[in-house]
Amino acid sequence: MKVSGIICEYNPFHNGHIYHIGKTRENGATHIVAVMSGNFVQRGDVAVIDKLERAKLAVRSGVDLVIELPVQYSLASAENFATGAVFLLNSLGVVDELSFGSECGDADKLAKAMETVDIAAVTRADEIKTIMEKGYTYPRALSSVVNGYDPEAGEIISSPNNLLAIEYLRAVKKLGSSMKPFTVRRSGAGHDSGTAGNDSASASYIRGLIENGRYSEISGLTTPEWASALTGAASKGEIASLSRLERVLLYKLRTSSAEDIAGICDVGQGLEHRIYGARMAGSVDELLFTVKTKRYTMARIRRIMLALLIGITHEDMRQLPPYGRILAFNERGREILSCAKERASIPYASSIARLSQLSDTAERFAELEIRASDIYGLSLETIASAQKDYRAKIMIDME
Repeated sequence: MKVSGIICEYNPFHNGHIYHIGKTRENGATHIVAVMSGNFVQRGDVAVIDKLERAKLAVRSGVDLVIELPVQYSLASAENFATGAVFLLNSLGVVDELSFGSECGDADKLAKAMETVDIAAVTRADEIKTIMEKGYTYPRALSSVVNGYDPEAGEIISSPNNLLAIEYLRAVKKLGSSMKPFTVRRSGAGHDSGTAGNDSASASYIRGLIENGRYSEISGLTTPEWASALTGAASKGEIASLSRLERVLLYKLRTSSAEDIAGICDVGQGLEHRIYGARMAGSVDELLFTVKTKRYTMARIRRIMLALLIGITHEDMRQLPPYGRILAFNERGREILSCAKERASIPYASSIARLSQLSDTAERFAELEIRASDIYGLSLETIASAQKDYRAKIMIDME
């Protein structure tokens, strides 16, 4: 039995994900567990379809067990996103390998680039600070400095999936995990690519098709089951859109003080004043363009606004997940859970009500998750009822 862990969002699932799962199996994985973002995703957006539906489809597409990444980690920087997800995989106590995609396709080169970046962050701190003072983001400044004395490492960290892969490796090291890294070179459409070809397209491209109602063009870019599920969700008004949260986002900003905003995760260096100053905005787009600078990306601002709406604070990011919530599994997934029963360092269960009773920290995690799901329900064309997380029925596929 070889258990491989995957960190994903499947927003939505596409042929590149099929390729990744297939390569992970070819590398010897008999069982695959995925830690998946819930109803909100790391780009600062709502997931196209509900987390339980995505988890069910993931199990029917090659994954054996799906664990939910708590919302504060789903809406976090790459570093915290990776830390939360790697922690959940490592805490199972049975995951042998961490499998992830990258443009590089070489785990050793990624590890070497990580070391170079870590050294540069300390030894070239003044250079990085000088570049940031010109208005650039920390990653952009760091990349510029690294590229100046190690072009290979600089090239590696210039690609988004390589950067995220390095954060996975850093989290494995920081947590003292024994999971071995295995990376699959990304093939086909690039990250956020706006084109498709040879049955290959990015999740961003497919989301564009969904947004424009071009569901017939999704076929061939994902599995028939996923294509059918997306079309079915559209017919029932169950496709989510951030635009439907516009009024509540603006309401939350207009009724928050600068001090309230300062307490929200990922807000620092006076950013609260810039966001507070945009409270006169008449649309989310106006708000985003008012706040955005070279230092503050659109994705970061969207994450902060959603964190403000949900109520995710700096304190919430100081806690590692106190439990792992199961969203779906099959027979092999049951075998993973059975093996983990005596080895897991935190509890894993499907009932959020039961998990919330474990500790004060667990209660807070569950509170945020339930609130996030209630808000997500407002982003659907057909508004979903509240408290769905309490009534959620996970998918157990024993076929």
